[in-house]
Amino acid sequence: MGYKVVVAGATGNVGREMLNILAERQFPADEVVALASRRSMGTEVSYGDKTLKTKDIEGFDFTGYDMALFAIGSDATKQYAPIAASQGCVVIDNSSLYRYDPEIPLIVPEVNPEAIEDYRNKMIIANPNCSTAQMVVALKPIHDRARIKRVVVSTYQSVSGAGKDGIDELWDQTKGMYVPGQEVSPKKFQKQIAFNVIPQIDVFLDSGDTKEEWKMAAETKKILDTSIKVTATCVRVPVFVGHSESINVETEDFLDEDEARDLLREAPAFSSSTSASRAAMSRRSNPSAISRPSSAVCVRT
Repeated sequence: MGYKVVVAGATGNVGREMLNILAERQFPADEVVALASRRSMGTEVSYGDKTLKTKDIEGFDFTGYDMALFAIGSDATKQYAPIAASQGCVVIDNSSLYRYDPEIPLIVPEVNPEAIEDYRNKMIIANPNCSTAQMVVALKPIHDRARIKRVVVSTYQSVSGAGKDGIDELWDQTKGMYVPGQEVSPKKFQKQIAFNVIPQIDVFLDSGDTKEEWKMAAETKKILDTSIKVTATCVRVPVFVGHSESINVETEDFLDEDEARDLLREAPAFSSSTSASRAAMSRRSNPSAISRPSSAVCVRT
């Protein structure tokens, strides 16, 4: 017997991709319902070789459904997720609303699957920031083997992370560069994104970090280990889809280059998208000093 699944926010980029992945991976679902706001009610979305018509999320009865994948932003999630949970449907939330709630598990299946048991607290599971998710999958085997003390990461994030408006702005600005009179001023981003990189994602905090950089530190601690120190620099790049990261880690125990490569190749669901070709391990030259090996890892998705 299969599951009954709800996808909330099915007309957005993330919601559509959720439907694509459910179909692509042949998730054992007997029923899939696509939800959207009232203004999008009736819009058709693809689910494998099927076409689904979206239903209005307002007033939808989640009773009898096993899980609801939420891709509707924090404000709408705050309104509808508790309703779904109260009706017995487990919510898997893609927004940032519940990530830092100590009673709600923040899950990356390849990293901390055991924490999912805490979903019973509120019938909600949180999904981390996209950059955090791909990073901790690469860090997990290294941390298990050599105990990571510090991470320095630089991210190069595509405009898809800003949603459809971000994708449209890059497309329109790129065209406008070649057509006089069709130039497009920045709206979604702080500066022109076409043929440019912007070292700011989300707002700046009092610490001087952006909120995106803060998220990576806070989420890594919750998912992997509270003792790990994380320094992040997050940059928006003029690429439509696909984030990349450069990661340097400092470990308690020494790890040689070959072993680091092997660990990364064996990382579940990650081996095909990780390059450890730049891994470099070294001890301090002073034998009386505490050994602080480091490794540089390039991550591509």
